[in-house]
Amino acid sequence: MVENNLEQKNIKLIIAYDGTTFFGWQRQKDKPTIQGTVEEKIAAMVGEPVSLIGAGRTDAGVHALHQVANFRVSSPLTPPIFFKALNALLPASIIIKEAGYVPIDFHARYDAKSKVYEYRILNEDLHSPFLRHYAWQISRSLDVSVMKECLQIIQGAHDFSSFCSPGDGKINPVRTVIQAELEIEKGDLLTFILEANGFLRYMVRNLIGTIVRVGLGRLSVDGFAEILESRDRRHPGAKAPPEGLYLKDVKY
Repeated sequence: MVENNLEQKNIKLIIAYDGTTFFGWQRQKDKPTIQGTVEEKIAAMVGEPVSLIGAGRTDAGVHALHQVANFRVSSPLTPPIFFKALNALLPASIIIKEAGYVPIDFHARYDAKSKVYEYRILNEDLHSPFLRHYAWQISRSLDVSVMKECLQIIQGAHDFSSFCSPGDGKINPVRTVIQAELEIEKGDLLTFILEANGFLRYMVRNLIGTIVRVGLGRLSVDGFAEILESRDRRHPGAKAPPEGLYLKDVKY
């Protein structure tokens, strides 16, 4: 591909960010967002507005280790230039990990085969002042074995209506969970790893929040299964806070 002509090109970015001070990925008129911030810097470089397409629309306070995004421009600027300049222009809470050309029809969201989310819980008596924005801190002991049983239940294809946002009513609620695991580090840091062919809005946080209820003894494993099978968001689930959630990977 000729790099220095004015034909339209499609550039892919791999982005990592700390979502603590942002109102999510999707641009908003009067609030700082990841999409809006990166678009602003690209537009300043190319001298015209751009539309940055993200693989996933993370919510306010949610982080990303590997967000994939793409934008189309006719600028002669090359990916190495975007990589270097954006990392100089963007706030320290947003890092461009990679930049490169992709086919003109590549779409970061619609071409994704699966997404991987990670949810971190610090389960110890005293809260950590250093992890308050990066993990859900729970002082009561959690029963890991029953939480793992819940993870086994959600693997495979299911209707996740019970765990989605009410605003997702017109979206197909069936998703296939490819991986659902719980890793334990040093006995107090728990990391849930969920991979699926797609996620409904709040699906991960609602699943984790309800599974934690099981781990605390407030809901049985059978009760969790009943909520899933009911396909009814009005069931008494629970939403985990955003600070423990990370978009870990996007697979194509």
